[in-house]
Amino acid sequence: MSKPIIVSGMRSTGKLHLGHYLGVIQNWVELQHKYNSFFFVADWHALTTKYDKTEELRQDVLEVVMDWLASGLDPDTSTIYVQSHVPEIAELNIYLGMVTPQNWVERDPTLKDMAKILRTKEGQNSQISYGLMGYPVLMSADIMMMNADAVPVGADQVAHIEITRDIARRFNNIYNTEFFHEPKPLLNKCSLICGLDGNKMGKSFQNDIKISDTEEITAKKVMTAITDRSRLRKTDLGHPDECEVAFKYWQIFGNCEEIAQTRQDCESGTRGCADCKRMLGAKINERLAEIRERRRYYETHPDEVKDIISNGDKKARERASEIIKQVRELVRMY
Repeated sequence: MSKPIIVSGMRSTGKLHLGHYLGVIQNWVELQHKYNSFFFVADWHALTTKYDKTEELRQDVLEVVMDWLASGLDPDTSTIYVQSHVPEIAELNIYLGMVTPQNWVERDPTLKDMAKILRTKEGQNSQISYGLMGYPVLMSADIMMMNADAVPVGADQVAHIEITRDIARRFNNIYNTEFFHEPKPLLNKCSLICGLDGNKMGKSFQNDIKISDTEEITAKKVMTAITDRSRLRKTDLGHPDECEVAFKYWQIFGNCEEIAQTRQDCESGTRGCADCKRMLGAKINERLAEIRERRRYYETHPDEVKDIISNGDKKARERASEIIKQVRELVRMY
């Protein structure tokens, strides 16, 4: 029996950070051995908010794929491709757009969040583009293009999958078929990590640690992490559970013994915050050492990365061409 299919993707934002690795990629690496996996770089989605800032778009795609490969995605096991290299997605997007009611799109939480970000950057009178308005349908086309059985997501993203299920169900009802699966959310069981300032980690917030950062840069960034604000001197008794960032990082990167020792040293005042962060930086660098070594290899072998993408594009298009052919028959296109 063939393995069930999963599909997931990331916008082409350039070099990825620990939030991407811990919250998404780490889970993909595990799932790729259990499912027929399709992972794509969503460069069309990047255009929905950065259509006028495309100078680095091509390089951003390569940066994302290098981070994926370095983190353990296996191109011999998973299909790694670029969204815009599979034009069948655009055709399916048209068909799905025809059957999707306007109010379904308008109530999508992703669209609301993206519109809010856009207005924050460009002012309350900024206009939402047609492409951004259609984001939920394009997202559904990404998933339905491979007729996925499931989509790995976080708990906060389940609503995104619901609109895809609704669109698949509506398409099937209109064309009297059971062709499209109603993909189920496959909840990630991964650690979440906040930024160095305690807020959501993000490149634009300048509070992130990138997968590709050097040991020196990582160590320097960790030294800026917020700790227990009530602790003024090294010998003050600390409160690990009130440490806004550093102790949370220890709980992700340390083993049970290290976490317990860190708590004890903090509460007894025998380890200062600066020393704690120096030790934490070394621990994070240790965890990422092999990943970074692999990434340096791909950085010096860009043609190999491009070949991996090209091969993945071909595999994705083979699957997509089969699906779109059947969709055309169902819609009764000439």
